[in-house]
Amino acid sequence: MAITQAIANAFKKQLLEGDQNFSSSGGDVFKLALYTSSATLNSATTAYTATNEVANSGTYAAGGGDLTGQNTSIASGVAIVDFADLSFTGVTLTARGALIYNTSSAVTNAAVAVLDFGGDKTATSGTFTVQFPAFTTAAAILRISG
Repeated sequence: MAITQAIANAFKKQLLEGDQNFSSSGGDVFKLALYTSSATLNSATTAYTATNEVANSGTYAAGGGDLTGQNTSIASGVAIVDFADLSFTGVTLTARGALIYNTSSAVTNAAVAVLDFGGDKTATSGTFTVQFPAFTTAAAILRISG
């Protein structure tokens, strides 16, 4: 089992078909679910799955949390997407990675990106925060360039 950081292949196709909307006003709803080291997530992941998702704890529940504050931009020919950091409070959990997925009706629970934390990350009766990288063309969580 392995979690490999990647943009989902199905997501790339859905972008070309107009099935993904990252607009900050009226765009799709995106979520982030946390997974244990037993999960298998990679570019071939097509949709959210509860298999090997971390257990419910504190404010973390199956399916994860809503991503908010989505924003898009383009600079130097690179389109970028950002989200606000996401925190789960009062949790005791260990996560190895995460899945960003779209809950809109056009592509219900469609995988967008797999995040590999590079090792197990733990919170014990505390706060688990997924901090997104800087909103720049070199670091944003989602970047499209030609």
